[in-house]
Amino acid sequence: MGMDLSSDTRQDLWQKGYTQTYGIDYEEPLLQLQTNLDWPLHQFDVKNAFLHGELTEEVYMDIPPGYNTTQTGTVCRLRKALYGLKQSPRAWFGRFTMAMKNNGFKQCNSDHTLFLKHRKGKEISQLQDYLATEFEMKDLDTGMLDCKPADTPIVQNHHFGEYPDQVLTNKERYQSLQEKGLMFSKHGHLNIDGYSDADWAGNVTDRKSTSGYFTFVGGNLVTWRSKKQNVVALSSAEAEFRGMTKEICELLWLRKLLTELGYKPTSTMNLFCDNKAAIAIAQNPVQHDRTKHVEVDRHFIKQKLEAKVFQFPFVKSEDQLADILTIRFPVKHFTIH
Repeated sequence: MGMDLSSDTRQDLWQKGYTQTYGIDYEEPLLQLQTNLDWPLHQFDVKNAFLHGELTEEVYMDIPPGYNTTQTGTVCRLRKALYGLKQSPRAWFGRFTMAMKNNGFKQCNSDHTLFLKHRKGKEISQLQDYLATEFEMKDLDTGMLDCKPADTPIVQNHHFGEYPDQVLTNKERYQSLQEKGLMFSKHGHLNIDGYSDADWAGNVTDRKSTSGYFTFVGGNLVTWRSKKQNVVALSSAEAEFRGMTKEICELLWLRKLLTELGYKPTSTMNLFCDNKAAIAIAQNPVQHDRTKHVEVDRHFIKQKLEAKVFQFPFVKSEDQLADILTIRFPVKHFTIH
């Protein structure tokens, strides 16, 4: 149905996405390449991006306030995506993907949000001009004005768990830090290295372990993760094992991504670990009774080791960078890393 919402007063219209039934899963390596290979870097923002999305599903919403109708039971059928709609991110990405492909870009298989075009010359300015005909664009600055630094991301010696009287964290302050604060330097290589670590039974509520990893490409940090494990580990080696498996998957994905970009790594990837027991179990072909329940992870790691895809250099605990993702350190230790 058609609607005239023109008014002297600005009005915002959005769909209450939280009222929808969830039925479909809508789900920085390039920066280090830009640094080491002297690529030009530009960052743009599309104004009201989600409003450009075309809906393929039938979506209805209540009549918005300010629109009067004498008909009972009248609703609106959406022809375009609105902010708050669960389909909006996917609809916008579909619209953007079509625009990039129409301009001669190829969608990357390793990361569907990455589009490639191997050409020299004024390609960036031409792309900017083309996108400006499709969307309303603007340049973005660094966004570091009035930033408020913190010595550590978490209180020293804090133990994870559920505390009924805890004060909720200000998530807006955390969200404002996304994509800020990393420094990329030129190191003259594109080697892929990872640091993986895990505590053991660190959560005081359910005794589950926390694992974390850092991944470096060309000497620059590109991905990281800190997450509580899904099951309780029976030993520190088991906790390390589960964490290493996650990091190996990340290393393999980065190698595939660099290969697709035309920079296939030639050296063996390194996964630094400070748990000698975990390294020994991974390298020993004999099945251990104490690790039967993690045999899938063990065989996965062993297979990649035998194929010389990566190697396990031992690193002392004081040199294990990923420690800060699993242990609550004081400022001095945190600053060293």
